[in-house]
Amino acid sequence: MNAHDTFLARHSFIELTARERAQALLDPGTFRELLGPFDRLESPWLAMQNVVCQADDGVVIARGLLAGEPAVIAAIEPAFQGGSIGEVSGAKIAAALEMALGEFEAGRAIRPVVLFETGGVRLQEANLGLAAIAEIQAAIMALRSHVPVVGVIGGMVGCFGGMSLAAALCTELVMTRQARLGMNGPEVIEQEAGIEELDSGDRRLIWSMIGGEERVVVGLADALVEDDTDQVRAAVLAAFERGVPKRHRSEDVDGFIARLAQVNPDAIDPDTLRNLWGTS
Repeated sequence: MNAHDTFLARHSFIELTARERAQALLDPGTFRELLGPFDRLESPWLAMQNVVCQADDGVVIARGLLAGEPAVIAAIEPAFQGGSIGEVSGAKIAAALEMALGEFEAGRAIRPVVLFETGGVRLQEANLGLAAIAEIQAAIMALRSHVPVVGVIGGMVGCFGGMSLAAALCTELVMTRQARLGMNGPEVIEQEAGIEELDSGDRRLIWSMIGGEERVVVGLADALVEDDTDQVRAAVLAAFERGVPKRHRSEDVDGFIARLAQVNPDAIDPDTLRNLWGTS
């Protein structure tokens, strides 16, 4: 098969909805949704602000099998409010992770996966969303001592705000080239500091700074994959096969402080960061 045929044979992960992404990762015929649209667990706050609600509040929770092993997937829908996290959507993710923790405490193994696609906290529910994100982070921390917690950032929204910290806490983080990861999104930086600080329309610059390839090279993510569902699934399975590491990346506080000390904020660019922090 030549390069052209290989490209045509790919099945885009990015183009799938959150529900389709979860279905694509799970073994065929095993997808079962928890707290789905017919349960109508939606935000009680958006309608008060004249925002149309969504019956699943933009998060899909699925049980099923992953390579024959029980799994739970929390998938964020980027098409609803930019994947923003509010009280309900955040609670669904936290509850899914806490359910997985309960399975381990009962002696039953399960594989947890979080499909990130979010701009961070939902501004209409700011404090409630922040509290939910804190619960998500706490659940990841508790769960990852039992089993790898695997995160995936597909694109094109990326992963920003408090949820970028949740992603960083995952045992392993998988990114496509189109994905982006950062504390503040380019549009927010431009809005707050001006285009002289950062031109969010400069796509080449943005992806060279916070895109999937850059984040993997500098060690802030673990696996780089093409926009291909099979590659994403293979990377997720590989993370579970490696098991729980002796030390999680986020525990290396001294290492991060030492790396940051190498950076001159007045003279830094993506290539310089690669040279300083590059892992490949």
